[in-house]
Amino acid sequence: MQSLTCIAMATCIPAGSGTLQFRVTNCKGNSCRKTALASDAPIARFLQKDLSWSKAVSKVPQTHRCAFSAPPFQKNQKLFKVISSCKVDGPTRCFDFSVIGSGIAGLCYALEVAKYGSVAVITKAESHECNTNYAQGGISAVLCPSDSVESHMKDTIVAGAYLCDEESVRVVCTEGPERVRELIAMGASFDYGEDGNLHLMREGGHSHHRIVHAADMTGKEIERALLKAVINNPNIFVFEHHFAIDLLTCQDGSDINCLGVDTLNTKTLEVIRFLSKVTLLASGGAGHIYPKTTNPLVATGDGIAMAHRAQAVISNMEFVQFHPTALADEGLPIKLTKLREKAFLISEAVRGDGGILYNLDMERFMPFYDERAELAPRDVVARSIDDQLKKRGEKYVLLDISHKPKEEILSHFPNISSTCLLHGLDITRHPIPVVPAAHYMCGGVQAGLQGETNVKGLYVAGEVACTGLHGANRLASNSLLEALVFARRAVQPSVDCMKSSSLDMTASNLWPRPAMPLSLESNVTDKILPMTKESRTELQAIMWNYVGIVRSTMRLETAKQKIGNLEAKWEECLFQHGWKPTMAGPEICEMRNLFCCAKLVISSALSRHESRGLHYTVDFPHLEESKRLPTIIVPSSTVNSTWSSRQLHKQPMYQDGIKLCHNTIHINR
Repeated sequence: MQSLTCIAMATCIPAGSGTLQFRVTNCKGNSCRKTALASDAPIARFLQKDLSWSKAVSKVPQTHRCAFSAPPFQKNQKLFKVISSCKVDGPTRCFDFSVIGSGIAGLCYALEVAKYGSVAVITKAESHECNTNYAQGGISAVLCPSDSVESHMKDTIVAGAYLCDEESVRVVCTEGPERVRELIAMGASFDYGEDGNLHLMREGGHSHHRIVHAADMTGKEIERALLKAVINNPNIFVFEHHFAIDLLTCQDGSDINCLGVDTLNTKTLEVIRFLSKVTLLASGGAGHIYPKTTNPLVATGDGIAMAHRAQAVISNMEFVQFHPTALADEGLPIKLTKLREKAFLISEAVRGDGGILYNLDMERFMPFYDERAELAPRDVVARSIDDQLKKRGEKYVLLDISHKPKEEILSHFPNISSTCLLHGLDITRHPIPVVPAAHYMCGGVQAGLQGETNVKGLYVAGEVACTGLHGANRLASNSLLEALVFARRAVQPSVDCMKSSSLDMTASNLWPRPAMPLSLESNVTDKILPMTKESRTELQAIMWNYVGIVRSTMRLETAKQKIGNLEAKWEECLFQHGWKPTMAGPEICEMRNLFCCAKLVISSALSRHESRGLHYTVDFPHLEESKRLPTIIVPSSTVNSTWSSRQLHKQPMYQDGIKLCHNTIHINR
């Protein structure tokens, strides 16, 4: 098992396990981090330092064993495509920095590190297709004189069920306002009030109005401004429709180094290898492990799965946030002709602006569940709605904002009102049918205060990361803020790492290249792809039915067994039809990642024997102070591991019936 710098009083489980494995109380120097104690006391009292949360990350490496300086590049900005780049031993691209993901975290980071070197932004679809683009509510930041950093911190920690990392919370709440001002200076246009100041909304869990927004399309405006800046930057090269397959890692003594990523150009079906001195994962979450999600189709957990396969430490995967109010298509006057690819989000800001939740008999129910009523944190509201639906046997509840002035509704929520109107619903006159949907992963790749991971040269930011900010439940509109802050904090250590690194151009030959399934007959592909689609649908159904808003040990164990059997059946079918372990295809790689992330969620959920935040289990329905610890999944042996848990370039290869191993990159686990 890979040794870790520090694991302090954390629930640790080996990858693929669902049981408590061990606890370690050893901290080196000042590397341990603090969690906030459960208390209703003032901020100075409940931010105590008697419990520690290990980040299990190493210091930025001082030297790398590679030597390369990226040659000059040319880019046609109008086409937004790379037209020239360094090639080494076939389709290989060399950059100082590789950024996987084109949301707020990836683009902000790219714009900063581009001051020091060449940057490849690798994105799975079009550059704007990311979770950021669909964020409605806004960015939370202390920008009002009556608000305070301490108040924002307290709201964050209370919403996070006191599992938040104190230092992360302080850093984000303190540095957030300046990051928002930088966005404005870059050209992002937010709403202003009649007094000329930013119009600040209030959302569930917040004690003050602190949400900066652009109507109900904040993410789209931020993405627009960032992409414009990226297009005009001569050092940034955007590679659209490049599916990240696996990180390129190698062993250096006790360290694991990341030297880039293998990708699949889904337009040309060519495997493109990116070598880089530093890699940032900013690939978003894994909403599509569930059938109902507000996430775009690209959110299949690729970054989390790749990092797990590369032996990065994963944390808090049991905390999946279900947004309480996604549009319930069943309740619309004009029915959809086909199912949506993603659920349409009804922003938290609707409740923050006075929206009231009713059951179908128009009975208001939130005050019976929580004294904060509709302004309770998301986990509370989602469980309350779920309870109403199960008790009453109904498919959705109603969110009513029609008591507010029509002009105010239309100005604050133009996107929501126009979308509902397309389906015959006027939200200025009638309530909106809503239902919970998977929305955000509070867990992910464990990161330090500078976005560093336990893998040298690999940094993370955005939803793919677990910085400790969100704890057991994310406070509304803290996600974009976290992405901004940690993307910026990762810049300086990344630059230091890049400057001290050298990259041998022959490094591209260290790893066998993934292969495209060109040798397979079309009738074989016609069998594999529908079978994969069926497996995906079945996995999503298992997760929704057994690993949803309310859980139990028996149901989690059932999900673990069902998904294990489903994965084994899927792999067996693939290989029986001639698919090789080193082959790559977009649908197949997505399925691998979905299996990997689903198992991480289940293993983490099984190890938490209490109900905290987003993880509620009927077998352990109460908070347990002794269990107020993060769940950490550490790298473990690949013996008997499944295909989805191994990097493609680490698959055993065969020649004349003899099994071969690639010892040059083998990692002992």
